[in-house]
Amino acid sequence: MTDTGGNGADTPTPSQGVPSASPPGSGEPKRPDHAASPATPPRGWQAPDAQATPPAPPPGWQHGPGHRPDAPPPFTGQQPQYQPQYQPPRWNPHGLGKPGVIALRPLNIGDILDGAITAIRRHALLVLGIGAVVAVISAAITFVLQKYILTDLESFASTIELGPAATEAELRNALFGTFGDVFIVLISSTLVSTFLLTVTTGLMAAVMGRAALGREVTFGIAWREVQPRLLPLLGLAFVYALLSTIGVLLCIIPGVLAWVFWALAAPALVLERGTFRAAFARSVKLVGGAFWRVLGVLLLARIIEGFFQNIIQLPFTLGSGAFSQMFNPSKVTVPSTGDLLLASAGQIIAGTIAIPFVALVTVIVYLDQRMRREGMDIELARAAGVQPPQAW
Repeated sequence: MTDTGGNGADTPTPSQGVPSASPPGSGEPKRPDHAASPATPPRGWQAPDAQATPPAPPPGWQHGPGHRPDAPPPFTGQQPQYQPQYQPPRWNPHGLGKPGVIALRPLNIGDILDGAITAIRRHALLVLGIGAVVAVISAAITFVLQKYILTDLESFASTIELGPAATEAELRNALFGTFGDVFIVLISSTLVSTFLLTVTTGLMAAVMGRAALGREVTFGIAWREVQPRLLPLLGLAFVYALLSTIGVLLCIIPGVLAWVFWALAAPALVLERGTFRAAFARSVKLVGGAFWRVLGVLLLARIIEGFFQNIIQLPFTLGSGAFSQMFNPSKVTVPSTGDLLLASAGQIIAGTIAIPFVALVTVIVYLDQRMRREGMDIELARAAGVQPPQAW
């Protein structure tokens, strides 16, 4: 379009790429010819309806006194990095750490069983070696006790075969004599097994005392810990086995009370280096208030022990012929010496693992009760050189 004004020249439009002249008197200098076209938004251009972005503050700039703390930070062209001054504590599954086989915190049943299995795996040669020695002694005593009653079983079997020809006195003597001997053997086996298990618990206390700290432990180190207290440990094991067994036979409640309340006496004697009487007192103090919990853990360990022993001994029982007695109870089968030896072999294999497992569970229960009541986890962490986690 041609302007009909007085200048007589064509007035360029913005679409032609030439900026229009400024009005007279504005004082604004004329833009150069190479400036960007209004059709192309210049650098830093914003739409009329867009929000204005505040410029970035210069380095070292601080807010004035009227600045609100809750106002958003100024735009800097980068993603803001927030660094909160306070972080809420997070739960640590290992408490004050886990330098050894157990975590340094109050333990649950799964932690106790896992700690016993972990100790067996990490120190297999030492733990299973002690278990094998104890299992051999226990199997040898059991073999002698069973061999002792073979004569009475043979006389009882011959009396039954006589049938009506046997007098009443012969039947009564054979019956009470046989069951009396069996009862004596059961009592003796229970006493021996409880005695050996208590001694093993004392030995495992020395092992676990170092394994919980993640330190090296050998048979020589464990023996040096136990040797000064060996005689008190043997006396404690004998008293504990005798009273708990007699208590179970006379009345189930006193036997269970003695079995649970004095179960931690052997670890207390070895680890605390106390006296014979102080060990029983410490066990009663630690179990007090947690009787049902300690009873449940010890019963669970015994159930696992019995289940494992039955699985291991089943092939040996089948081979000895004692299993066939269950299907023919009317026939009295007297086991031979070979059958007893085969059963003893199965007892040794099963006891090598089962006996240390129960002993280690008992020791870990002792450590757990002390961590719950006396803060022993802090002492163990300091002894192991473990710093408490920052998030704890």
